Amino acid sequence: MAPLIALAVVTGLTRLIGWLVGPDWLDSWPHTTALGLAVMFALTAGAHFIQPKRGELIAMVPPAFPNAAAMVTLTGVLETAGALGLLIPPFPRAAAICLFLLLLIMFPANVRAAKQDIGVQTMPLPLRTVVQVIFLGACAVVAFG
Repeated sequence: MAPLIALAVVTGLTRLIGWLVGPDWLDSWPHTTALGLAVMFALTAGAHFIQPKRGELIAMVPPAFPNAAAMVTLTGVLETAGALGLLIPPFPRAAAICLFLLLLIMFPANVRAAKQDIGVQTMPLPLRTVVQVIFLGACAVVAFG
């Protein structure tokens, strides 16, 4: 739930600041959502490298994938790169599209974790699915908004 809170708080606060006092750049949903997503993905990326979350994420990787630890490291690096890309013009649109695809690719691991009660246990599958849709929607706002 912390990633969702980070996304909502950062996006909401930066949008409010932009609306109240500027700069005009912050008076834009795509720009403020990019900031919120950057914070969210920086937060989630950190879990890929720090125990005990790293071990929980490794447990979530479906057994069909080789070297679960390497997969978790790779996704952490991709999330970090995406978070940085959201902050560096002219890359936010491309970063948001890539992160959208990454979220889709990783969702089966979340389904497996929820169904088998393994890995990161944050929420039941229906709620996890709703949160995933919110993350996908935020990426779409940045990419196409």
